[in-house]
Amino acid sequence: MIIEDAINVLRIEAQSILDLIEKIDSSFEKMVELIYSSTGRVIISGIGKSGLIGKKIVATLTSTGTNSIFLHPVEAMHGDLGIVTKDDIIIVISNSGETEELNRFIPSIKDLNCKLIAFTGNTNSTMATLCDIVIDTGVAKEACPLGLAPTSSTTAQLSMGDALAVTLINKKKFQEKDFEKSHPGGALGQRLASRVCEIMFPLSESPVVSKGASMNKAILEIEKYKLGAVLICNNDQTLAGIITDGDIRHSIATNAIDTDTRVDSIMTKSPQSVSADSYLHEALYIMEKFLITVLPVVDSKNKLEGILHLHDILGKGAFKFNGGVR
Repeated sequence: MIIEDAINVLRIEAQSILDLIEKIDSSFEKMVELIYSSTGRVIISGIGKSGLIGKKIVATLTSTGTNSIFLHPVEAMHGDLGIVTKDDIIIVISNSGETEELNRFIPSIKDLNCKLIAFTGNTNSTMATLCDIVIDTGVAKEACPLGLAPTSSTTAQLSMGDALAVTLINKKKFQEKDFEKSHPGGALGQRLASRVCEIMFPLSESPVVSKGASMNKAILEIEKYKLGAVLICNNDQTLAGIITDGDIRHSIATNAIDTDTRVDSIMTKSPQSVSADSYLHEALYIMEKFLITVLPVVDSKNKLEGILHLHDILGKGAFKFNGGVR
């Protein structure tokens, strides 16, 4: 019975993939041409299991030469929408096409004049009507006997993502040597697929001072931990700001520091941050975009959990911002 159940699941999911062949049409071709000619990134969004599939598609696209990131639709509506530019192409994934969080998020994207692509099993859904291109990833049935757990539907979404990535590989004439550039010795590729929590410095090993502390104390923290920055926290341990070596140099040059200076007057308020469960490629993107080398690590309530340094993502030595060695 166990073996029969397992074989049945594989048959159902295999058939779901084969059924996609009939769904590859001019819409798929338009999607590939749009992404190929774009000067922006591919930003993929989804909730739950579809979100996990989206992250896997992002990882595949990124490693094969297509600049791509994952954007959680809820986080987008709470500030992360700021990473989206008009040149980006957005792919939203939902089997039903009626996921409330996505359908609240899409109008904000349309206001930015971004092109929207839907991966959905319901081509007549609200999400589908809001998007410029609709890719049908519908399946006849889920492999789950209760029809509750996404199984065939997520397999179909992932397969369609692979079809997109491989088509772009051929379109761009992406070669093995190009793949090796983004996977030097496999080490960088492995690191970027890891989570922030795996390499970050925990709070107990991070340079931190309280809001209102003296600049003298902040400089001592920077010198002690040698990470080029100090984090500023509120009384409840939430992130208030950050001070870097560069901030201190600028303040000295402009005579903005004296014996009475408090960190509050020097710090950058509400700095860029990252969560401990974020992927390292997401953290690297933030660092590249804002030309920074240190990121505070915070939880969902903005409480400090540690600090992440660029050198620990890329390894000690030379690193690049926008293709240039710094």
